[in-house]
Amino acid sequence: MGFRLDNLSRNAADGRQAADFTARPPAPTLARMTPQPNPEAGVAVKAADRDHVFHSWSAQELIDPLAVAGAEGSYFWDYDGRRYLDFSSGLVYTNVGYQHPKVVAAIQEQAARMTTFAPAFAIEARSEAARLIAERTPGDLDKIFFTNGGADAVEHAIRMARLHTGRPKVLSAYRSYHGGTQQAVNITGDPRRWASDSGTAGVVHFWAPYLYRSRFYAETEEQECARALEHLETTIAFEGPSTVAAIILETIPGTAGIMVPPPGYLAGVRELCDKYGIVFVLDEVMAGFGRTGEWFAADLFDVTPDLLTFAKGVNSGYVPLGGVAISGAIAETFGKRPYPGGLTYSGHPLACAAAVATINVMAEEGVVENAARLGASVLGPELRELAARHPSVGEVRGVGMFWALELVRNRQTREPLVPYNAAGQENAPMAAFAAAAKRSGLWPFVNMNRTHVVPPCNITEAELKEGLAALDAALSVADEYSE
Repeated sequence: MGFRLDNLSRNAADGRQAADFTARPPAPTLARMTPQPNPEAGVAVKAADRDHVFHSWSAQELIDPLAVAGAEGSYFWDYDGRRYLDFSSGLVYTNVGYQHPKVVAAIQEQAARMTTFAPAFAIEARSEAARLIAERTPGDLDKIFFTNGGADAVEHAIRMARLHTGRPKVLSAYRSYHGGTQQAVNITGDPRRWASDSGTAGVVHFWAPYLYRSRFYAETEEQECARALEHLETTIAFEGPSTVAAIILETIPGTAGIMVPPPGYLAGVRELCDKYGIVFVLDEVMAGFGRTGEWFAADLFDVTPDLLTFAKGVNSGYVPLGGVAISGAIAETFGKRPYPGGLTYSGHPLACAAAVATINVMAEEGVVENAARLGASVLGPELRELAARHPSVGEVRGVGMFWALELVRNRQTREPLVPYNAAGQENAPMAAFAAAAKRSGLWPFVNMNRTHVVPPCNITEAELKEGLAALDAALSVADEYSE
């Protein structure tokens, strides 16, 4: 199995070429909404939020959420009339931007026709969404189980794997994020797991490849790949192959740092799973639906998993929706044996109508191709130019509309700009960088010592360059903390 892009995981030039692709102009949007300042309304919205809304992943008394008045395309704005270019795509899900008129119209039309219906019935929007997704998933992942989001998609994928194999354990990478529900957060490798990890979830973590901070003393991608696979096979051997139900990986880890795996790694994991009868699960909740310049990131590596989880970009986050794409062999396990799982809102008509519209918009408007083309011709090259000018940038990595800048105090030692899982004063350099970006009208995605560049997949070249100029200015603030 080959890798269809050259050296995307590090600072080398993108291998993807799209010379034969002519960008389509963006579809007409809703009438351009000019932000109208209304500070009094903003104060009321903020007050109600602070009085009653309990925010996720937060110490409630230490946060100051922005009151948002509106959004359209690649932008949103507050009640003071300040507009922000969203380089975070919400939480990396507005793949067709905010308020796309065709998706909004589809939701409105479905609401007028049939707002909701129980999941045991065949409903047109649900059937069509499943068909369109199955047409785009790799291999024989032709059965779609709908969930309400990415975390419960992971929960059900793991349940399916355990039932299919009759085995208890799941192997997952340390640098990963798979969701906030009980099983999904234990599969997660980052510190958000710690508070919920009782050591009884049947999860074993291992090191996946990450050459910039190699755990294998590797100096080349080839070494990193070979040693990471050897480490994984050793982990399987010492855990007992007959006890391992599944290996789950984000095809390209998202929140953990957008580390594009080296050529051959995912194919090697596929071979290990086949060798030991383990279910291979790829989590495409963040990387799927055009984010990497392909419908699914698995297509970059010519690898087909047994189960594939999705959410976010499937309908640009307009109505909550996720799911599991299931291989023929695992679907057959539940052909005459009931699958012991379900959700009241599985395949909700409004969410599925939004998915149908989003997928059709992406196909009609060349959104996937746009992400690939601008990633290769604009975003990648210009981020590398920024890195050359700013000593705070240790590495640039990514593909499509899915990039990360790793910020460091010292390029030679690669010391992170802030410590791992920093908070409070220790995190001051990253907080100062984020504040500078926002002052320049750019809303960044910041996690630990990284800023991720993950704008909508249908962003224009002019918008990208506007955001990159603001990012350039903000990195000058990060430079102040570098040696």
